[in-house]
Amino acid sequence: MSAVRGARERARIEVTAAIKDEAKKQLAAEGAAKLSLRAVARELGMASSALYRYFPSRDELLTALIVDAYDSVGETAEAAHRAAVANAAPHLARWTAVACAVRDWALAHPHEYALIYGSPVPGYTAPQATIGPAARVGRVLIAVVGEAYRTDGLAVPPLIDELRPEAERMVADFTPGLPPGVAVPLIAAWSQVFGLVSFEVFGQFNRVVEARELFFRQAVTELARTVGLHHPAPPVRRTPQGVRAVTTPG
Repeated sequence: MSAVRGARERARIEVTAAIKDEAKKQLAAEGAAKLSLRAVARELGMASSALYRYFPSRDELLTALIVDAYDSVGETAEAAHRAAVANAAPHLARWTAVACAVRDWALAHPHEYALIYGSPVPGYTAPQATIGPAARVGRVLIAVVGEAYRTDGLAVPPLIDELRPEAERMVADFTPGLPPGVAVPLIAAWSQVFGLVSFEVFGQFNRVVEARELFFRQAVTELARTVGLHHPAPPVRRTPQGVRAVTTPG
């Protein structure tokens, strides 16, 4: 790459970042529905025609912001999972760590969270490019359950016969290698984690839940149990009277 071309690429990256940053400010102030390329250009001191060379339409700019938000929360979930694995945390604790990391990200980035999990933007249809980034958090939760199934095992929940075809489709599409009885509560728990986060971010817990972090931890731990995750068996200790389990706190 020539020096001139390299400089142009760097300049393009910098301008693209500036456009996104200004668009995020508009999201915070006005909401996604009022995002305007002309307003972004005006705030940046650019001609609208110049901005269109970076994002030809409002929808393309929205898509870029959506993908960035999904990637950001996805990276956060993946990092929490890696740290929990590195610390040899039990699988239930890994689930809770990932869920809490998602909550922390949402509270730190409420406007980006609203963009991807709030009300649909009128006139906007998300393209195929958003699907992969949108699935990152779900893939992490599925990975936690898969690890538990392959090592410690799962307490597989019962499954009604009428739902078995749907559960088998879910296994084929989303949770390969897991029993159908796990797929249904896993998809439900995934959605309920985000329901808990959304209630907090959008204010529905105001004057209802005060100890919100503790409440969230307890709630997502119970969701993990519906999937079949459980605390590891307590260690054993040999005594003169024989072998007995050693209970652990919590």
